[in-house]
Amino acid sequence: MTALLDDDLARASVEAGVELTEYFLTDQAKWVWRYRINQLASDPGSAGWLTRAVVAEPEGVVVGYAGFHGPPDETGMVEIGYSVAPGHRRQGYARTILTELMRRAAAESAVRTARVTISPGNTASLATISGFGFVEVGEQWDEVDGLELIFEVPV
Repeated sequence: MTALLDDDLARASVEAGVELTEYFLTDQAKWVWRYRINQLASDPGSAGWLTRAVVAEPEGVVVGYAGFHGPPDETGMVEIGYSVAPGHRRQGYARTILTELMRRAAAESAVRTARVTISPGNTASLATISGFGFVEVGEQWDEVDGLELIFEVPV
């Protein structure tokens, strides 16, 4: 993440073990990397829960990044986050990412609930979560994304 913040895509790719793309250097991505670096500094144990590159198999192509916003909280809730690069959207990757993150959450005994937050106008993400059993439980104001709807599902 530090290499990405330094715009050193080659070094970041070597460290990640996959060829990362310019999508990892966007302003939005850099906001994520800064946030996660600070999170790791205050809680190194959260590393296994945080954002990772998403690699499509068997092609080995990096299509985006995804993970949880952190380990389960005191109530057993984890929040899912994912982002698919524009050139790979509308090909089922987001749904596959969500499936795998839900599978990971279900494998952890400490996790009771999965959450996603989505801007009301983001029809693609709203469509992605359909069929997973998510129920709208409220809304919140996010400093970066503005109004978000909160959805949760028992794991």
